[in-house]
Amino acid sequence: MSAQDSWPEPITRVQAISESGSSVIPDRYVKPPSERPNTSTSSSTKLLCLSIDTDTSSNVDASDLNIPLIDFQGQLDDDEDNHLVLPDTILDQVCMASKNWGFFQIVNHGVSPELMDQVRDVWRQFFHLPFEEKQVYANTPATYEGYGSRLGVEKGAILDWNDYFYLHYLPQSLQDPNKWPALPLSCREVIAEYCKQLVKLSKKIMKILSITLGLQQDYLQNAFEGGEEFGACMRVNFYPKCPQPDLALGLSSHSDPGGMTLLLSDDDVVGLQVRKDDTWITVKSAPNSFIVNIGDQIQVLTNAIYKSVEHRVTVNSMNERLSLAFFYNPRGDLVIQPAKELVTLERPALYSPMTFNEYRRFIRTMGTRGKLQLESMKSPR
Repeated sequence: MSAQDSWPEPITRVQAISESGSSVIPDRYVKPPSERPNTSTSSSTKLLCLSIDTDTSSNVDASDLNIPLIDFQGQLDDDEDNHLVLPDTILDQVCMASKNWGFFQIVNHGVSPELMDQVRDVWRQFFHLPFEEKQVYANTPATYEGYGSRLGVEKGAILDWNDYFYLHYLPQSLQDPNKWPALPLSCREVIAEYCKQLVKLSKKIMKILSITLGLQQDYLQNAFEGGEEFGACMRVNFYPKCPQPDLALGLSSHSDPGGMTLLLSDDDVVGLQVRKDDTWITVKSAPNSFIVNIGDQIQVLTNAIYKSVEHRVTVNSMNERLSLAFFYNPRGDLVIQPAKELVTLERPALYSPMTFNEYRRFIRTMGTRGKLQLESMKSPR
């Protein structure tokens, strides 16, 4: 087996460690002091001077901050010419959130709350199946598809406190429902319908982003497709209880390498934190919402007008947590570079051309490293 096809060390399921009853986590999960949630800049103590939804800045207690919440008001239907028409107020909110935060929540988006509850429920059931039944889907670093517990193949790396399941939805050539969990019995059916609805919603958001950039509304979608099929995949994250949550992270700081992410968060347990300036903001998700975040590929395409933002996940000792990240990505072999319409003499192209396959090879090899990969793409001046 090549290094790409196997993990550098035996895999230990985090859930098994959590359920062992130990009061101490293994050293492999202890983060360096500078990365621990208890020593990083606190979201509950620091005062920020920033603009959230207006052009005026003021001192705001960071514990009261949250990412912008945008109500789509059920207005995401195209007209007879297949054009999306939304009030300027909604477009302005999306534009400001994408520029200033890289994150926003959406409600009244067209995906039924019943389906959102169903998909969370089937995945929670999956992670509570007996170990042997989950292990059938154990993954490798060759594709990451299946049941996993680490990201990156660096030997001796400090690991994150999570187990996950990763699956492909698009392109169709990569989709294999036989690799999706067969249990619980409704799992594959629910996954298929959920992914179908999120592709539909993602296309609408791509139109909105294009419009707010002053581009043709199909610009970003076309940039993702290149005349063929774009990519879509899902990672379901399971964060077991952690006896020493002040030493660990469920997911280390990173920006998403793909195009755009739609996150279905846990309604009952917080954990996602977004970096705003030098402060970590704990996201409080609204009921029946999706959390949308700009990925690195859209930052490149927009020439950094819209920015991907570092985020991380904390864990706790009292409650497990589940979230579903749906990644909407460019075609893997398509060269991504700043849109020529967004490149000017005053704002030259900031990034060198690169395919998405080349780009994501970094995170699959090295794991989460903040925004190191994106910074390395910057064009020489």
